[in-house]
Amino acid sequence: MIRKFIDKLLGKSAPAEGAAPAKGGKTPRIPLGKRVEVPASEHGIDPSLLDDRAVRVVATLQDAGYEAYIVGGAVRDLLVGMRPKDFDVATNATPEQVKGLFRRAFIIGRRFRIVHVIHGRGRDHEVIEVSTFRAYMDNAAAEQVEGNEKTSRDEIAGKSHVVDASGRVLRDNVWGPQIEDAARRDFTVNAMYYDPRSQTLVDYHQGLKDGKAKLLRMIGDPETRYREDPVRIIRVVRFAAKLGFTIEPKTQKPLRTMAALLSNVPASRLFDEMIKLLQTGHSLASLAELKKQGLDRGVFPVLDAVLASAPAGGEREKFVHLALADTDRRVAEGKAVAPSFMLACMLWHDVQAGWTRLREAGEHTMPALSQAIDAVFDARIGDISGRGKLATDMREIWMMQPRFERRSGTTPYGLVDQPRFRAGFDFLRLRADAGEVASEFAEWWEDFSLGDDAEREALVEAVRESGKGSGKQGGRPRRSAEPRAAADAPARPAPAAPESGEVADAPRKRRRRRRKPAGGRGGEPGSTPPASEHGE
Repeated sequence: MIRKFIDKLLGKSAPAEGAAPAKGGKTPRIPLGKRVEVPASEHGIDPSLLDDRAVRVVATLQDAGYEAYIVGGAVRDLLVGMRPKDFDVATNATPEQVKGLFRRAFIIGRRFRIVHVIHGRGRDHEVIEVSTFRAYMDNAAAEQVEGNEKTSRDEIAGKSHVVDASGRVLRDNVWGPQIEDAARRDFTVNAMYYDPRSQTLVDYHQGLKDGKAKLLRMIGDPETRYREDPVRIIRVVRFAAKLGFTIEPKTQKPLRTMAALLSNVPASRLFDEMIKLLQTGHSLASLAELKKQGLDRGVFPVLDAVLASAPAGGEREKFVHLALADTDRRVAEGKAVAPSFMLACMLWHDVQAGWTRLREAGEHTMPALSQAIDAVFDARIGDISGRGKLATDMREIWMMQPRFERRSGTTPYGLVDQPRFRAGFDFLRLRADAGEVASEFAEWWEDFSLGDDAEREALVEAVRESGKGSGKQGGRPRRSAEPRAAADAPARPAPAAPESGEVADAPRKRRRRRRKPAGGRGGEPGSTPPASEHGE
């Protein structure tokens, strides 16, 4: 008892229940901070930016006798006046205790056991992530295994704190006090807790000061923290780009040398981090920050494909730049963005190159495109969680491109009725903006999708008369296995002359409802099919 009292006075913390003892029997050193409670008059968080459902989760936990706070990135964003996209809650209640307080709550995860509290249903549902305060333990206090999550699954089972040979944390489910929970978080600006009821901010590591200074600073020794979770290398780049923060020199120094640790991270998790990097609304800034930190090669296979084969000023660089700029614009406008659309843009030129080779080898157009797509998936995406859905959406976007070349007969009518037409057309418009196809070609499809029956018929007739509707406008010639019999077919009678007051050239005379380039199109009256965001 006396030892515990002395340790408390000296700022030391006893091992949490379930913690493995440190090597040599010593309590691990923990970079504990000092609890500072900041009133609303000082931190200036605007309560109107809070999410009502997150506040209700906090209130429910507090009413049940537990501590509960909004935590992490949500607090960081609130401090800079941004409305957070996601709200996380931290509490001293265990996952089982949290689950028992909510009707729709699910315990998930093995590496970190957390609770998802679900509000609403369908597309309007919201998930509030609730985590239990965790003890911070250094690598010496953890059980070590030689393999990773998969190869050492049996060894890890039933354990609370496990690391691999490089120091990467494979399990972290040892509960502890809030002061240790703050210490185990990555950056000072992510280690603050906000009580929406009292409007009090709890800060252990001068996160408020760093936030005002726009500084990203790692808690504790940066190299040790990167070893615990190498994904922090990517997170620091993302936060710097998103928030416009400077990386503190000690935090920045080990980035390049520690980047090799990312090879130990599961491919699916690394892939998710890349998507976050490119869909925060600051994708161009993120790529610039990656390059600045020397991380633009060898981290993400998809980015390697884009950056290594996109010479400055070239066609591919222009196309990808337009796609990322469009994604950033959409996020800024509060519109949805689909990972499948962005990835389809980034890998399109890989698909085109394989498509061309196969057609030159004698393969027909559509089978050649399908084979080229499969090859790109295998080379650039790999076997990751969620690949099936991504692959389906990307394939539909790509396979639709040669179909846009066929603007005669009933083909256009069937194409605009496709569920993914909007995403396919957005992609076509982006190709036109990049100069890959004629802008008039994309405008024809825009007019057709927005037109009524008479306008559509006139558009198809105009293409028939010009002889440009059989696959010559999509950028690359289309091979056809069908025998050409048009010359033997009886000629159609000429269209009747317009009567008095009738418009002879409907596509030219009607009021055109132009959309913004590449992706900002949707929601206009009369659009077909119903507007969606990049096919979402």
